Order: sequence, then C-alpha cells, then structure tokens
Amino acid sequence: MSKVTLNLRGMHCASCANSIQSATRSISGVVSSNVNFATEEVAVEFDEKKTSTSAIQKIIKDIGYEAILPDQVDGDSDKKARLTENQDLTRKVWVGAVIGVILVIGSLPMMTGLQIPLIPEWLHNRWFQLAIALPVQLWCGSSFYIGAWKAFKNHTATMDTLIALGTLAAFSYSITVTLNPTFFISQGLQPEVYYEVSVIVITLILLGKLFENRAKGETSDAIRKLIGLQAKTARVLRDGKESDIPIEDVQINDIVLVRPGEKIPVDGEAIAGNSTVDESMVTGESIPIEKKVGDRVIGATMNKSGSLQIKALHLGKDSVLSQIVELVKDAQGSKAPIQRLADQVTGWFVPVVISIAIATFIIWFEIMGNITLATISAVGVLIIACPCALGLAAPTSIMVGTGKGAENGILIKDAGSLELAHKIQTIVLDKTGTLTEGKPVVTDVFALNKNDDELLKLVAAIERNSEHPLAEAVVNYAKQKDITIPEVTEFMAIAGSGVQGKVDNSLVQIGTRRWMDELKIDTNEIHQYQDSWETGGKTVVLVAVDNVASGLIGIADKLKPSSQTAVVALQRMKIEVVILTGDNQSTAEAIAREVGIKRVFAGVRPDQKVAKIRELQAEGKVVAMVGDGINDAPALAQADVGLAIGTGTDVAIAASDITLISGDLQGIVTAIQLSRATISNIQQNLFFAFIYNVAGIPIAAGILYPLFGWLLNPIIAGGAMALSSLSVVTNALRLRNFRPSSINL
Repeated sequence: MSKVTLNLRGMHCASCANSIQSATRSISGVVSSNVNFATEEVAVEFDEKKTSTSAIQKIIKDIGYEAILPDQVDGDSDKKARLTENQDLTRKVWVGAVIGVILVIGSLPMMTGLQIPLIPEWLHNRWFQLAIALPVQLWCGSSFYIGAWKAFKNHTATMDTLIALGTLAAFSYSITVTLNPTFFISQGLQPEVYYEVSVIVITLILLGKLFENRAKGETSDAIRKLIGLQAKTARVLRDGKESDIPIEDVQINDIVLVRPGEKIPVDGEAIAGNSTVDESMVTGESIPIEKKVGDRVIGATMNKSGSLQIKALHLGKDSVLSQIVELVKDAQGSKAPIQRLADQVTGWFVPVVISIAIATFIIWFEIMGNITLATISAVGVLIIACPCALGLAAPTSIMVGTGKGAENGILIKDAGSLELAHKIQTIVLDKTGTLTEGKPVVTDVFALNKNDDELLKLVAAIERNSEHPLAEAVVNYAKQKDITIPEVTEFMAIAGSGVQGKVDNSLVQIGTRRWMDELKIDTNEIHQYQDSWETGGKTVVLVAVDNVASGLIGIADKLKPSSQTAVVALQRMKIEVVILTGDNQSTAEAIAREVGIKRVFAGVRPDQKVAKIRELQAEGKVVAMVGDGINDAPALAQADVGLAIGTGTDVAIAASDITLISGDLQGIVTAIQLSRATISNIQQNLFFAFIYNVAGIPIAAGILYPLFGWLLNPIIAGGAMALSSLSVVTNALRLRNFRPSSINL
C-alpha cells in the first residue's frame, strides 16, 4: 500500500471537499481518501498495483480541481499565489462595494416608498442599474458561476451552486422587470428591480471569503514558526579552516562551530566545549539544559553560555525539527471523529437547501400570488445557507490545537488522539524513566560469603552485557571504584527476571526474588536487607553464584522534579493515576507514597503489561499509558491513548499517539488540558454552525412572516452567510491564547 498527500487548488467550500473525496474514493484501488478543507489537502491510501498518484491527480482535475504533490509546491510561489488571490478578492470587494452603495442609494425610494429629492431620477433608472450591476455579476461573481457549472457537470451541488442560483435568480428577475415592466403591472405587481441584492450579496460573500482566507492563514502559524526556527547558515571546520556555508551544504560528520548566543544549526553530538542550551522552542522546556562532550544537541535550539563543536549527525528530513514539522502537518491534515457528523450533514446539505428554496417559492407564490415575494424569499434561503461553517468547524480548531501542542513540546500524531485525550479517565505510568529520572545509581552492596568488591566485580561483568538502566548503574559504580571487570561467557537475558553468565567458570545469576525462587535458590538470609531497602524505595537485585545466594545490590532512581506536581494535577482533574512496573511491590509502593499514587501494579513482566491495560479497559475506562522503553511499546499501542516520553526509545515513540519531547510529566497535564480546550472549541464551532443554519434557513423562508409580518432581506442573508464561516475560524483562533494551567502543591 502507498499513501500520498496532495495539495488542492480550486476548493471554495466544504461541499467541494466532499466532491473530491467521493471522486477519489470511487477510484479502483483506493483504500481511503480524506479531504481536509481547512488545510486544502487530500490524503489518499491506495494499492499501487491498481492505481497511481498521477491517476488520482487526473480524476481530481477532471472534476474541476487541481492536485499538486507537496514537493512540487514552492513555499514562496505558494505564498505569492495566495497573496495574489487575496489581492484579486480585495479589488472585487472594492468594485462591488462602490457599485453596491450606488445601487442601494438608487433603490431607497423603492425600499422606503418615499420620494427623496436629493437622489437624482437617473440613479434609480432600471437600465442604469442594469449597466453598473452587470460587471459585478460577470466579473466579481464569475468564480461562483464557474464553480457551480463544474459541480453541475459532476452531478453534485456545492456552496457555489447556492450562491449562483440565488444571485442569478435575483438578477434574472430584475432583468425581466427591466425588459417587460408592463407584464408585472398587468399582474397588479410593482415593477421593482433587485440588482442591489445580487451585487451586495456577491460583495459580502467575497468579503467574507477574504477575511476567511486571512484568518485561515493564521491557523498555520505554528508550522511557519517551526520552519522559521531553522538556521540559514552554519559555520563549519573543514581542512582546518572555518567557513560559513548554507545549511543545505552541511554534510554528515561535518564539524560545526557554535558560539555563545548563536542558534545551533544541525542535530549532532558535542565533541568539544560545554555550554547551556535553550531547547524551549523545540521541547517546550523553559530551563536551559547543560551540554558537555558526548551530549546530543538539537538543531534550531539556542546556544547560551559557552562555545561548542558539534559533529553533524542528522540533516534535512532526518532532523528533529523536520520530523516535528511533518508530524504537525500530518496531525493538522487528519480528521477527528467529532467531525464525522459535520461531514455527513455537509454531504446532503446543498440538495436539501435547494429543495427548501423551491418549496419556499411554491408556497409563497400559492399563498400570496406574488412572484416578487416568492422569489425574494427563495433567494434568501439559497443565500443564507452555509455549508462552509460546518466544514471548517473541526479542522480549524485541530490545526490551531496541534500547533499549540508543538509549541509546548507535545507532538500529537492525529486528530483522533487529540480528541480522545479529553476523555481519559485513568493514566498508567511506567516507573523507571517516566516517574523517575531513568538514571539509577548504586547505593548499597551486601555480600554474604565474599567481600563487597568481589561480588561487585562478578555482577559488573555480567551487567556490562545488558542494556538495562540498572545494569548501567552497576557498571558505572564498579568503574568509579576502579574495579577490573573480567570477561563473560554464555551470557543470557531472561525478560522480566534477570541475567546470567559465566565468569571464571562460575555461573553468576542476577535478578528478582521471584526468579531466585523459580531457580530453587534459598535467599532467606538476605531477605531482611532486601525488605528494608525496598521499603526505602530502592530497587534490589539478588545475586547467586553457582546456585548459592551470595548477596544483593540496592539501586536508587530519583524522582523527576515534575512527577509529584503532575500526579497531583492529574488527580485534581479527576483522573485516576496508576503505577505499572516490573519492579517489586515494596519499591513500587514506596515511590507511589512519595508522589501520592494509590493504585500500583508491581512485578509485571513486559509481556504482562498489555494484559493490565486490558484489565483497566474492561472496567469501562478510557486508559492512557505513559512509558519510555521498548518493553512499554505493546502497552502504549494497547492503551486508548499512548503517551511516549520523548527522551525514550524510538520504538516507544513510534507506538504512541502523543509524544512528550522534553520528558517532563507536566506535558501529560498540558496535553489533556489542550485536548479539552480544543474539543470545547470544536463543540462551540459546531454549535454556532448548526444553530446558524437551523435558525437562519427557516427565517429566510419566511417562518416569522405570519406572526410578525417580517421577511429577511437577501442582503442581510448574504452578510450573515459571509460572517458565519469567519466567526467559526475566528473562534478557532482563540486557541492560540491557550496557556497550560500551573499547579501549586
């Protein structure tokens, strides 16, 4: 299967998006197709044996739109094209506004029934009004008529169809009156023209489109800000000479020099110098991070205090910043489940509105016998209906919300994850590397029948072959004590239990009490030490040599500074917090007491973590899992929402729905707060869009006329339509003011 995302051109409304979606889904070999009206993109998954990207592009072109591959879109030219479009809209709005004002002034006598001396006779002459209205109809309104014709040829109907029908009805009626006024007089009707209705409606809708385009542009600010973080040049050291070169010319393994106050241009490893680096623009972490030789640095972050020499390791699309940009783009282009209702409504919206307009005309003509009244009411129905507000309600909020997430060091894979996060009832936290720093240190060593250093030498020899953080702590401790570490043979790791191997022909086994019991090794002599250390929150590993208990080692891992604050914040948000760890019950409970967690699953092997997540889900809860290791990946995938610590493994990050780049647990709180704010914003938008259409269409049809004798002027209907989409986009932009709430303990 292949997947392609294409940039779309020529869409005017959400109904256009539905037309493209239907056309692409009908192609043989297409598995799925989703059009995002707000981002003007279509994501298509297809079987490359049955169809191709070019075939998909052709189908889209055949129905009157254009589909372009992202790498064919030049950022500057695309920006210029949008600027040109807005300039064209501005010119049309000004022309329409000037002519519209003239027509309204000329129509005041007809509207008011009064003779106004200051208005010259020729200004309300029907032929004069036709002459000045015609350019607006043909030039300013051309895009609506072209769009309506495309939709007609494809057997669909869009917002362009509604506008074209409404304005043409008012314009055609007025031309008929202009050409044959005696017919209307013979029918007992006033020969009144409504050129101003058509002109003002076209102008107002174009004005709304102009404002909407500008506002939609602001929803993409996050992407532009991220791209703008990239350095333009880098100072490299080649053949002993320093030179400034474009960032595109930097190569893997180049030595890049960074002075204090300069932006780090590439992802790499510090090979000389030390400094502090402000990574807030990428991770959301406000406190500068100390960097020394051997530490990784991220391109686009700011070097603060010292000079660094960096070996370039990841460039272009492989850089952290580029991957963040791509993730944000993917998330912004995805659809949230809450959007499905709006999409369904938009699909049948236009045909229903046309049917209501026809029924309105027939009813009013039959009741009143007045073709003028019937026409104006039908025009009002066509003009006031707005599928765009429904189509924009969710995507615009998603665009802003995922962008704000990136600003706060939270990468959200798709809109579904962002929506589901606001429903989380239980959060499951891994202990090591999630609640704790993930940098354990040896605190105690106790040997039964050897001295401590001899025991440590055997344990370090075995653990040097393991990648577990606890193993690293033991090896580092042995090195600090200048212990010579011997070679190991027959090394073996037993998942969730321990490790073993032979050192100087002795079998050394290191692991949990449960494993020692399974091996039938008597460890009663050291249980008192183990229990005491574990009660203090230390992790204890037992050591057996040649199947005889020989001692134990205590290892402590400090809590992250943010852990307790984050747990309290989550609990205040009415979310249950659970620890899930492979560590023993006593150690896990000691950590739980320290941070205020009441529910603990301890001694859980990696293959059992998924089952524990399922247990919680079986209780009817929406469960989130937070982890950082390879052994957390299955549980992250099983959870309703998986949150990976960005400082963890690539496997865990790939299996998650949300990534916390900085590793700070406050990011969990921020992610949920952001989800709640975004979904609330979408719900507001949908409410505005539905209420607007549900109330506006009946009013335009004349439902209030029998009670109050009041009919909606099509000009007001046009203005309301123009403002509806703008109000939805503007409301979505309020999310840019989102700030995570701080918690005081």
